[in-house]
Amino acid sequence: MNFEKANEATDGHRLTQIEKNRDQMVTSPLDNEQLAALRQLSTCAVANAIDTFALRLRNEGYANPGIRCILPDLAPMVGYAVTLSIRCSNPPMVGGSYLDRTDWWPGISAVPEPRVIVIQDLDTPPGVGALLGGVHSQILRALGCVGAVTNGGVRDLPAVAGIPFHLFAGSVAVSHAYVHIVETGNEVTVGGLKVKPGDLLHGDQHGLLSVPVEIADRIPGVAARLAEEEEQLIALCRSGDFTLEKLKTAVKR
Repeated sequence: MNFEKANEATDGHRLTQIEKNRDQMVTSPLDNEQLAALRQLSTCAVANAIDTFALRLRNEGYANPGIRCILPDLAPMVGYAVTLSIRCSNPPMVGGSYLDRTDWWPGISAVPEPRVIVIQDLDTPPGVGALLGGVHSQILRALGCVGAVTNGGVRDLPAVAGIPFHLFAGSVAVSHAYVHIVETGNEVTVGGLKVKPGDLLHGDQHGLLSVPVEIADRIPGVAARLAEEEEQLIALCRSGDFTLEKLKTAVKR
């Protein structure tokens, strides 16, 4: 038997089913109560709930470990993506530094609140400089943003934590270097995760993931059910009546 062809056929069937599931979903906007419910959940709980809908493969939809939570003591971050790309290692070929580029700020309002700035650093390697520090984070907070994600660097961590403003980044930088904005409103990739303007993001100390907006309002209910099932399993493991057979039966359920 040709296992490679068999695997390709299986993967093809799985992808077809995922596409069908996406087509059957109805997109619903989230109100403040629904957004608050998502903020009560960890990214692990959200990821588990998303898996039950079979909308995407289980190794998709989240950033790799290269994107880490810089301020892990903050509550989970939930917001809609505002995207841009930057370079830091060399001066811009035309125009000035990021301080001269205030023209992209009005466009932020095209994305609903709460907003998350997602910045792809195009340098190789990324992180030579940082766009975001204490001042720029405060500006973005005033513009309805709750946090930022970048494969590059961030700085002024105590000042940003005091705002508070979420930071997910590939590194911490000392200087702005020659940071300048290359493009805004484009699809970007950070930590292997492709992000388009308006994508719903969820992040905490475990990492960052994209939440399919068409099921976002149903995630808290599913997460609660899964948590209850996990608690029942944990209770059995702690019980004096624990046996391997009871564990097998509980896992099957």
